[in-house]
Amino acid sequence: MSEVKSIREAFAEASSFLSRSGCNEPQRSAQLLLEHVLGVSGAAYYMALADPFPAAVKEAFEAGVTRRGAGEPVQYIIGEQEFYGRPFEVTPDVLIPRPETELLVEAILRYGAELWPNGVVTPGEAALDSAGGAAARNGGAARPLAAVDIGAGSGAISVTLAAEAPAWRVCAGDISPAALAVAERNALRNGTAVDFRLGDLLEPFAGMETDILVSNPPYIPGEDIAGLQREVRDHEPRTALDGGADGLDPYRRMMEQLTLLPAPPRLIGFELGFGQAEQVAALLAAAGHWTEIITINDLAGIPRHVLGITR
Repeated sequence: MSEVKSIREAFAEASSFLSRSGCNEPQRSAQLLLEHVLGVSGAAYYMALADPFPAAVKEAFEAGVTRRGAGEPVQYIIGEQEFYGRPFEVTPDVLIPRPETELLVEAILRYGAELWPNGVVTPGEAALDSAGGAAARNGGAARPLAAVDIGAGSGAISVTLAAEAPAWRVCAGDISPAALAVAERNALRNGTAVDFRLGDLLEPFAGMETDILVSNPPYIPGEDIAGLQREVRDHEPRTALDGGADGLDPYRRMMEQLTLLPAPPRLIGFELGFGQAEQVAALLAAAGHWTEIITINDLAGIPRHVLGITR
């Protein structure tokens, strides 16, 4: 970096370098890196643009810009990503939370509040069992509804549910011990209580009464991973990306593992990839546990989430 005089000049030079390096959103990346090394954000950042660029942060800023120029996601460089208005630590052990996943959380919160206005499962409440008959969901006593997040990653979904619906009992599982460690730190950071469990998909929750099941599982077809953006392909954990030959293996396995639960959840919600909504909706319909199957588009109009609901 040349001897820039102001923070604005540092931003302009970094943005230009990142653009030439083929980075997506070069200006946003430059701003996030500057905010990180300067310790400011939002309005304070914009107010500081005319200030002299501090020599004390030059080395750290240049190192961050170099890493970003080589394709490393800016969120891994600064170690953080905002989700649903809250800060989340992110490391290469977890996927970087995406804005579209906020829509899944929003839908789960909305339908969860409709089904259980007080966040409580009342005595005698029933759900459909695997044979299509009524199955008592509790032992005759009211209890907090149980929401389970499969594939916790950074904890973005589970921690947000716990923060937004504190009356719920929120649990989350992941096959990666390193990912669970990140999720646990994020739960602590955001002042929430989440029951984290290590294991494959629904296996850690065998025998547990589950009212809500939500998951943003790996859904990229294995052969498509090589064609992903370098930021994703080379830096995000492959185990959180690879969904098998057609990207649908985790959904099929979760449908099969529903038999591990005392009864299917009354509300289930999945995030999925481009072009997968019809197939995932068909999997839920074939299971026969839910009276409604709903598809939700993301902000670009792409079908991104499929929900099953039993009212």
